[in-house]
Amino acid sequence: MWARLVLAAVVLFRAGVHSQAVNETNSPSCITESKGVHVPGSVPCNPYEPLQQRLAYAGPNGMTVSWSTYAQIESPEVYYGTSPFDVSSVATGYSVIYPTSRVYDNHVKITGLKPNTKYWYRVQYQNCPGCAYRATDTFVTAREAGDETPFSVAVVVDLGLMGRDGLSTSVGPLGGSSAAANPLGPRDLNTIQGLLQNKDTYEFIAHYGDIAYADYFIKESWQGYFGNNSLIPNVTSVMEGYNSLLEQYYDQMTPLTSSKAYMVGPGNHEANCDNGGTTDVVHNITYTTSICTTGQTNFTGYINHFRMPSDESGGDGNFWYSFDYGLAHFVTVDTETDLPVGLQSPDEAGGTEAGADNGPFGYPNQQIQWLEQDLASVDRSKTPWIIVGLHRPWYIAAKNDSGDVCLACQQAFEPLFLKYNVDLYMQGHVHLYERNKPIANYSIDPAGLNNPKAPWNIVNGAAGHYDGLDTLVGSPYWTEVAFDTAYGWSRLTFHNRTHLMHEFVSSANGTILDSATLYKAHEFDD
Repeated sequence: MWARLVLAAVVLFRAGVHSQAVNETNSPSCITESKGVHVPGSVPCNPYEPLQQRLAYAGPNGMTVSWSTYAQIESPEVYYGTSPFDVSSVATGYSVIYPTSRVYDNHVKITGLKPNTKYWYRVQYQNCPGCAYRATDTFVTAREAGDETPFSVAVVVDLGLMGRDGLSTSVGPLGGSSAAANPLGPRDLNTIQGLLQNKDTYEFIAHYGDIAYADYFIKESWQGYFGNNSLIPNVTSVMEGYNSLLEQYYDQMTPLTSSKAYMVGPGNHEANCDNGGTTDVVHNITYTTSICTTGQTNFTGYINHFRMPSDESGGDGNFWYSFDYGLAHFVTVDTETDLPVGLQSPDEAGGTEAGADNGPFGYPNQQIQWLEQDLASVDRSKTPWIIVGLHRPWYIAAKNDSGDVCLACQQAFEPLFLKYNVDLYMQGHVHLYERNKPIANYSIDPAGLNNPKAPWNIVNGAAGHYDGLDTLVGSPYWTEVAFDTAYGWSRLTFHNRTHLMHEFVSSANGTILDSATLYKAHEFDD
């Protein structure tokens, strides 16, 4: 009964604020108004129009197809096949919504697929009357564990909305010393454009936290980024603005995520609408989670929008999970909540994020116990490489405070990385690029990148969002190469069982700003 009441309330809210979203599927006016394209963040004329399409691996024989609609689909369907001439196979899923969301999130898991195989697919209502014109989409399933074919992966962290309401060539005029740093140059490509131009050079995208930055609506407002009529936001404007920024980002990513698996992990900016506590220095107002509606707290949007392969790996929702891909075992863990008992999670009550009261999402010690079991079970004869993605760093050339340097995360995870011979772990949170030497317990591995025992650590939070880039602080002994003035993304190339190359790719022009190759013998006792 409660769920029905909430759903009814949300539908009434959406109908009142966005009456144009309730047009019938075959409305003549809707068909006439259609221009064949969808403007990111706008409410479509036809509420069944599929938007924000995204994919996620569901093991080597499955793929989860998700998309959002402004109307509820009782039983969402995906039509697929191994030929563009025959997409007659049908998979059925379900639709979810949460308070204050403007959209329903539809999730369909397709099973029984062949590994490393190209499929053509369409989602329900694709090319519906009045909708944007869309070609039949494609995806390629994951490689089987042990497939020794070389492959590449794109990795981003801290990637937000681009364009007029996000990272652009300008900043809010009232920001003063708090204004965004490093706006784009007039001819620079942004990271989403850079990923699109290089789309055929990698097989999937991993995004380890801080997705969209919808919680920056408050900061962008008081800094005058939206004009002088929206300087002091309220609960209603924040609710609507948060939704708008979030939807714009997912729409911008659709040309990528409709054909490439988009494997995500949690970051602090998915938690609440208030950006961890935001102070308007112009009007002397401090905003807390009290301005956030229920649906914009406790990772609610993140939980509903994605479906990661936790069922296949014994993990927990979109927070911790793993999957095999060719020669590599990929693991995603949560630095925001659910750290082991005795350690303070940054985004739980009492954490470093102002007003934080999120999670936990598992029982005490569930995540760390799962991680140890997962790492212990890896078959290194098939997947010699272990790659871990997580949000907050601990080896970083930044302010030495608990907001930037997560010592609790280090205490939780580093011992297991060392014990189970993790090869590389990637992080972000601090908005710069820093490739570190193999290191553990603050000791540099003397082998360097030539078969080290310590894991390799790379921090790349330079994908870009409204607030720009952070400034490097000092030059720690563990740092090999660092940049704080260039936006970019990482490309990992698994050449074979022993050689892994990392490249820092400039978003602005596609040049390689840094490249290094790790050699690991991967000789394990049976």
